[in-house]
Amino acid sequence: MQDNNLELSVSTEVLEKMAEIAACEIEGVKALSKKSALKTMNPLKGVKVDVLNGTVSVDVFVVLEKSAKLREVVSAVQQNVKDKIQTMTGTAVTKVNVTVSDIVEETGEN
Repeated sequence: MQDNNLELSVSTEVLEKMAEIAACEIEGVKALSKKSALKTMNPLKGVKVDVLNGTVSVDVFVVLEKSAKLREVVSAVQQNVKDKIQTMTGTAVTKVNVTVSDIVEETGEN
């Protein structure tokens, strides 16, 4: 009998993209920050993902709208990033750190 265990491998870049999309889905998040104190983070992204022993740790750097309720938005970003990655990959997310890098005025586009 053949063992049909399926092994899933997802690149760090794909996990970063998942986290980026999940963070930007939250109302009050204007964008991801392109600047960070983390030297290991890709300067073009506002997300850093570490995979260690089959678990994922995520750092997200966000720019919030001025009217955003900081605690609520940060909590929603953490939960959405964790849920999206775990649902899509089946990999446990142990930590989602959210850093607010800036706050900006909303643009009134009509």
